[in-house]
Amino acid sequence: MLEPEELGKRRSDLADALRDLRLEKGLTGDRLAARCGISQSKISKIETGRTLPSLADVERILSALDAPDELRQEVYSLARLANTEYQDLRSSLRRGLHHKQKELASYEATSSHIRFFLPAMLTGLLHTPEYARASLASIPGDQSKAVARRLERQAVLYESGKRFSFLLTEQAIRWPMCEPAAMAVQIGRLLALEALPNISLGVIPWTRQQAPDGPLNTFTVYDSRLATVETFTGALLLRDPRDIDFYLDLFATFEPAAIYGQECQRFLTMIRDGFIP
Repeated sequence: MLEPEELGKRRSDLADALRDLRLEKGLTGDRLAARCGISQSKISKIETGRTLPSLADVERILSALDAPDELRQEVYSLARLANTEYQDLRSSLRRGLHHKQKELASYEATSSHIRFFLPAMLTGLLHTPEYARASLASIPGDQSKAVARRLERQAVLYESGKRFSFLLTEQAIRWPMCEPAAMAVQIGRLLALEALPNISLGVIPWTRQQAPDGPLNTFTVYDSRLATVETFTGALLLRDPRDIDFYLDLFATFEPAAIYGQECQRFLTMIRDGFIP
């Protein structure tokens, strides 16, 4: 059985396999580059492990090398493992909470459409300062710096060239992270963001019968190039197109169960008013 910590650590194995296969075929890096339509510099970086090839790149290289089916499957499996990364929570905490915020900001800066599925809690882009502080209160580290970075990230929501789709369950909205008055302010922020033209915010009520079973994990999909899935002990980063398509399809499966627009505004207002003392 493959341990989660091994994911993403097969880059060197993949690089070695592709280089060895090229050498066995008697090709130079230049010849291979010409055959598969990838620059020679990129071929070099792939073979030395400096660049992680996409699965499409690997397929083009294997086809150019006329690799036999059995070897092709073996190398393709290595590529899939190399494109799946596990971020252990303990390692993230050792690096510092603010480093995670910087990493998330880089994903957001380079994406045009980001989809968030939030079955249990709100995500950082939606937080008020009070909610952000409460969400980090039990986590060791420099919380004030992490909160500041999280709030700085929110500027991306106002970039007109980007689209954001937030799909929340009623549970995520009602979870009492803060005192009631602060929760009312937090839901007021959701109402304000819902009105932005580049933001789609849908809520799946508890009573929605057509909702699929089992909204188990928070996940985020950045365009069609990266999906992140959160667990209690860490997060999976998935770059295999098959994995990304799975989560795009899963998001689309839950969308019809959500309420939007004026119906969503009335629902959020009702929940907010219930928190007002």
